[in-house]
Amino acid sequence: MQAEHVDIAQFLSDHAPFDDLPEEAVNKLATQVEIAYFRAGTEILNYGEDIADLFVIRTGAVEIYRRDGDLYNRLTIGGIFGQMGLLMNRKVRFPAKALEDTLVYCINVELFNQYCDEYETFADFFEADGNVRLHQAIVEQADSNDLTTAKVKSLLHRDVVTVAKDASVQMVAQLMTQESVSSVLVTDADKPISDDPDDDDGQVVGIITDRDLRTSVIAEGLSYEAPAAQIMQKDLVLLDSNAYVFEAVLAMLRDNIHHLPVVVKKKPIGVISLSDILRYESQSSLLLVRGILAQQSVEDLAHYARQLPNVFVRMVNEDANSHMIGTAMAVIGRTFKQRLLDLAEEKFGPPPVPYCFIALGSMARDEQLIVTDQDNAIILDNSFNEELHDEYFQNLADFVCDGLAECGYKYCEGEIMASFKKWRLTREQWKEQFAGWMAEPKPQALLHSSIFFDLDGVYGKNKWADELKRFIATEGRKNKRFLANLAANARNRTPPLGFFKDFVLEHNGQHKRSMNLKRRGTAPLSDVIRVHALAIGSRKQNSFERLEDIIEAKLLPEGKAQDLRDALEYIAMIRIRHQAWQIEKLDEAPDNDLEPHLLSPFEQRNLKEAFAILDKAQNFLKFRYSANTGMK
Repeated sequence: MQAEHVDIAQFLSDHAPFDDLPEEAVNKLATQVEIAYFRAGTEILNYGEDIADLFVIRTGAVEIYRRDGDLYNRLTIGGIFGQMGLLMNRKVRFPAKALEDTLVYCINVELFNQYCDEYETFADFFEADGNVRLHQAIVEQADSNDLTTAKVKSLLHRDVVTVAKDASVQMVAQLMTQESVSSVLVTDADKPISDDPDDDDGQVVGIITDRDLRTSVIAEGLSYEAPAAQIMQKDLVLLDSNAYVFEAVLAMLRDNIHHLPVVVKKKPIGVISLSDILRYESQSSLLLVRGILAQQSVEDLAHYARQLPNVFVRMVNEDANSHMIGTAMAVIGRTFKQRLLDLAEEKFGPPPVPYCFIALGSMARDEQLIVTDQDNAIILDNSFNEELHDEYFQNLADFVCDGLAECGYKYCEGEIMASFKKWRLTREQWKEQFAGWMAEPKPQALLHSSIFFDLDGVYGKNKWADELKRFIATEGRKNKRFLANLAANARNRTPPLGFFKDFVLEHNGQHKRSMNLKRRGTAPLSDVIRVHALAIGSRKQNSFERLEDIIEAKLLPEGKAQDLRDALEYIAMIRIRHQAWQIEKLDEAPDNDLEPHLLSPFEQRNLKEAFAILDKAQNFLKFRYSANTGMK
């Protein structure tokens, strides 16, 4: 070797991960590196640009940044950067800038990949191992967007301000001025406090905002001595303190409110306003929600729905995580249902008895994506009389389901839709239905449980949906035989991994040489998580939120719930990016079927690890829940 190559080889041999390579491998590498020089203050890598080299610092110092401009790391002699871009999609993930005059060795991507394939210790340095590698990939992905980690509780900087229901409106105004707040919660000391901590609402019965004082007191000339209860808003929309800021904005727009009580369990700990969170909003998806509510016909809604793929792609390109995207798409779907129900009542008149229209499955879990069908049902008041009232609700359900189909939400092939009479039941009949499924967990009952046990009120008496959730959580937890059968059912859809951890692909049909990421990935993961959630009586619907309850209950061995979270996030994001790529690059209808060769080697390895976590989780169900003894 030439003298300069000997010098390079000696330097590399003194720094990880090159110090673990055979001498001949280091010498070969030394003859092929290129040298680059950057003056202090020079931009080396810019976010989103193509990247074709791994960089090793010989002299000088380099600062690494997140995409938002925040400093991420500072590297000196022997430091390495650029690997995340090479391992992901050959796009710069973390911008780099020379802090001092800097000399770097550049190793091209082909040589980098060759050494990763040939030398295990070299690959492990960059990719870590097993679940750690997958978790690091999730963390790096989250680092690129603050929306993935910002939660509403981080916006609370003061204790909740409350006022008694019999306080005068003048006292309310004085308190709001004194505390410099735009809203107060109204309490009733005579209201009993629930023994169930999940139902403890702190005796809160309403909210008063500065707008209420203007419109209900000043504009109406109401006496300043009138009680707070006379002007308060009674139907509170609550948000859990662990919800993302993104979800708070969507909730405000969905319900057309500007103030949102934040709760732990159901007890308010503060109130956030729209102005508190504007800097976090995703403008495109929120404007779409607002636009849906302004449409005047089914035809208008169907035309407006054509924007949905572009909104989906934009969120993916903005590095939103799967929870954010799933929540946004679910809120958009609910809003279409709400507007269709408004139009239905305009057409057919007010309902003859109260009802609640419920969403089921992925929409109820806030895990809906761009490829979806409709799962819905109706809870009817116990006064429902089939002979007198059924025609109205048949017409309403047909109108909504047909309208959803025109807006791109396909009819459910399994006929889980309110347009089918068997899914329009009274409150008591629904409880009997769920109790029957749990008492006799036959295959059809278990299939229905995997759909109907994820439910959420969309329109009407939404508290009835909450009652059903409470019933399911209470009864499901007690029924060990049902849990065992549900756990066995959750093992039916296995991940697409062979004995040697190679991908198992479809051999025939339209999707030959592909694997279905929903049917063999996210869906069975949701099934596993649902079983554990029912076992601890969790009332959460979203899989990530259920995992938080599972972690708190210490149901699983340490670290296993985090593994499930990482696996779900990774498979979901691979699925999401695949659909966005089909829309944006191929201009074709998106699906859930992925050909693995479209992924980088790094992505393939992480996807296999995620599937392996699912496989282990399904095997753990067999150990944890026994058909003979119930839960161990």
